[in-house]
Amino acid sequence: MTEGTTAGAAATLGLFAAWALHDTEEVLTAPGWVRTRLPELRERRPDVPERVWRVMEGVDEREFAVAVGVMAGIVGAGAVAGWASGGRSATYQAMLNGFGLHGLLHLGQAAAVRGYTPGVATSPTLVVPFTLWARRRLRRAGVLRPTRGRDVVAGVAWAAAATVVSHGVARRIVRPGS
Repeated sequence: MTEGTTAGAAATLGLFAAWALHDTEEVLTAPGWVRTRLPELRERRPDVPERVWRVMEGVDEREFAVAVGVMAGIVGAGAVAGWASGGRSATYQAMLNGFGLHGLLHLGQAAAVRGYTPGVATSPTLVVPFTLWARRRLRRAGVLRPTRGRDVVAGVAWAAAATVVSHGVARRIVRPGS
């Protein structure tokens, strides 16, 4: 395929590389951050349902790492689908949009807690810029699907579903029978 018909490996397979760097930050910081910040957040935000705090407390380092590994398979499959289709894959494009939107969510979380949250360092420096760059590549190649409100919803839904699935699988692996 020639320029103008394909987005290229950097924009498609690059999604996996960008995700891996971003999630490395999360693996290195999330468990400790939750342990140290959760009591303060719980006190500051009594309006958050108790079950949300219990879920956060219940994810240990091993389970979190396994969930990231499961997500690696999901994101990797989407990146390969993007590469194989020259960037045309609807799944790849939804994952790319979800990746960028989840970067914005990290920024919102950091603003809400008025400080560092896991993933916020690489969101403005890698996640959002990569997403915008890859979308420009898709547009130049003529394969970017028009972005409508439902595409934003699909991107957010993809990211949320993949997160729920990866944590559900991780819980079953780490805690069989629970």
